[in-house]
Amino acid sequence: MTSFTPPDFDLTVLEEGLCAQDFIEQKMKDSEDAVFVADLGDVLQKHLRWVCAMPRVTPFYAVKCNDCHPVVMTLATLGTGFDCASKTEIQLVQSLGVDPSRIIYANPCKQMSHMKYASAHGVQMMTFDSEGELMKVARCYENPKLVLRIAVNDAGSMFAMSNKFGAKLESCPLLLEQARELGLDVIGVSFHVGSGCTDPEAYSQAISDARRVFDMGAELGYNMTLLDIGGGFPGSDGSKLKFEEFTAVINPALDKHFPAHSGVRVIAEPGRYYVSSAYTLAVNIIAKKVKIEEQMACDDEGEGPNKRTLMYYVNDGIYGSFLDVLFGARYMPSLHKKPKPDKRTYPCSIWGQTCDGLDRIVEQCILPDLQVGEWLLFHNMGAYTVTCSTTFNGFQKPDIHHVISRSAWQRIQQISAQGLPAPVEESCPSRTLSCCSKETSQPSTTFKAASRL
Repeated sequence: MTSFTPPDFDLTVLEEGLCAQDFIEQKMKDSEDAVFVADLGDVLQKHLRWVCAMPRVTPFYAVKCNDCHPVVMTLATLGTGFDCASKTEIQLVQSLGVDPSRIIYANPCKQMSHMKYASAHGVQMMTFDSEGELMKVARCYENPKLVLRIAVNDAGSMFAMSNKFGAKLESCPLLLEQARELGLDVIGVSFHVGSGCTDPEAYSQAISDARRVFDMGAELGYNMTLLDIGGGFPGSDGSKLKFEEFTAVINPALDKHFPAHSGVRVIAEPGRYYVSSAYTLAVNIIAKKVKIEEQMACDDEGEGPNKRTLMYYVNDGIYGSFLDVLFGARYMPSLHKKPKPDKRTYPCSIWGQTCDGLDRIVEQCILPDLQVGEWLLFHNMGAYTVTCSTTFNGFQKPDIHHVISRSAWQRIQQISAQGLPAPVEESCPSRTLSCCSKETSQPSTTFKAASRL
């Protein structure tokens, strides 16, 4: 087991009686800058929940979702694999002592130099979906283990992917034949139903389609042993559907098409599932504008014949942590201090700090009359925020502070030492200790940090 403590690894272990909210409060007192606080205990609970709900499926965390070192280190310690899409992501994961067998190079369109790097560093599993990719692999890769990515129905997802990636079922026999002619080993099939999936049945149909491709491969003499069911899982319980509503569809589909005795290993590529709810962003109101609109008649919320709306400007925006607002994501703020019950509220909009008129975070919400210098909180901010943010207009990215409770810290140490999830009753949907004690892969890293609080 490798001991590793990155030089920039900053983690605060919270002592008994303190929580992430306490840490946020302290940071808001220290500075007016926007700040992330990430609770790694939440990541731990998500992992234990996964083990309970889908024990047959090994998670390979999608690094692109959030590549913060403490997050990746936590998951490496818990024994997950990793979905990497580039040389840089592979370097990050391997710098933490992760064995290349725990990495899938899950980008069907790879740059040649990145492929050569992955090959030289022992990463064998990779996806492909075209003849051109097969030709590149044959030229520069040593002993690749190929996974054919198929296109599936992702119409029910927030961000579709099959319009860019994935081979149609009718083209799979030809691709498999071409791989055989090139002497390449195809070990399995992968798919992705799209990020932010809202239709669990999409997994059922995709698993059925994957079975058909396995059968195509068998006819050509391939002995496929890997199924990758991708990502798309919800990252918070505030989502339209809960995680267990997806697993209630996935598990029976796996049992039907890839039963445990089939010898097929099943992996997945969760991203937002692991990190979304772990991160909270605190933003400061840096400016405010009051708009008065004439009304035809009085109403309860108006002031006389006029309607009052408020525009709040905060020190983060769509060029920072809220980029996916441009693609349909929706965020709603909460107050860090509970308002008085009789305090009047108004229609509001929330804007970022840049000079771009598109920089609107929230089109409409209801908030009290707040003052410059007060704070708003945005929860469930761990997915595609840190990795997608920019410094447009010279505004710097928010600092990120990772925290963990002493008890969660001790559980991670136990998992690191024993390779077993600690029994945590509250993490398991079925409320049984036994389902949280299933064996996971032995982690290759030791998780360390100093208490800072």
